[in-house]
Amino acid sequence: MNRTDALVTTDWLAERLDDPAVRVIEADADPDDAAYLTGHIPGAIRFFWKDLCWHETDREFATPEEMAARLGHIGIGPDTTVVIYSDRVQYGTYAFWALTMAGHRSLKLLDGNRTKWVKEGRPLSAEVPSFSPVHCEPGEPNTSMRVGRDNVRDNLGREGRLLLDVRSPEEYRGERVMPPPGFDHGAERSGRIPGAVPLYFQELVNDDDTFLSPDELRQRFSAAGATPEQAPEVVTYCRLSHRATLAWFAMTNVLGWNNARIYDGSWTEWGSIVGFPIEK
Repeated sequence: MNRTDALVTTDWLAERLDDPAVRVIEADADPDDAAYLTGHIPGAIRFFWKDLCWHETDREFATPEEMAARLGHIGIGPDTTVVIYSDRVQYGTYAFWALTMAGHRSLKLLDGNRTKWVKEGRPLSAEVPSFSPVHCEPGEPNTSMRVGRDNVRDNLGREGRLLLDVRSPEEYRGERVMPPPGFDHGAERSGRIPGAVPLYFQELVNDDDTFLSPDELRQRFSAAGATPEQAPEVVTYCRLSHRATLAWFAMTNVLGWNNARIYDGSWTEWGSIVGFPIEK
């Protein structure tokens, strides 16, 4: 199967930086905007990832109405093509997922993220762009790729469903609850969801944050038992689902498969719920 048109190259974006129908969003992992202010893709509007993707108070995603208001405020209409990148590749795929669920019609992800753009010596700007607000009609919600904790628990061991753990080896083995080397926090218990198989998310991208070729991705997923022929349904998870969205994007938008879903509570939720099973 061929990849969808959702993944675009740095060449594609460079040719469209002045296109008024294309708008670039930088969805950053760090709440500090210092890196953005030092230099970003020209015309890019920055969001801290939670401010873009989440409800203002609840641990929930922005509704189509909320997302439309956020996009409209920065001059993005319902038919504007939005290109997403981030300072960390998995936060770009997370933002892509959130906007997909909110129903924005034309979404693209920059292959190689900020990493490849900078490595290629492409232009960076310190100017914060300003766009006049427009009305953005809310899109049709699509949460079909999202799975909740009860669904995961109630289907443990079910034939045809594979749980794919894309965290670091240390997290999978139960030695940490977040990837090294930082302060270890984010859940009350370490371990993994029973029956989950490992596939470290970094094995799906190159050093410049571009995705591996389709053939290489098929090999990685096949080794984990995650192809549609091996597993009609794959549920990916990590610590807070950022890395899980990268695996989902690779399966859905690079390989063109339709068997992937995401448990967005991931280990931060599962590792702290009273009565939910774990294994090490």
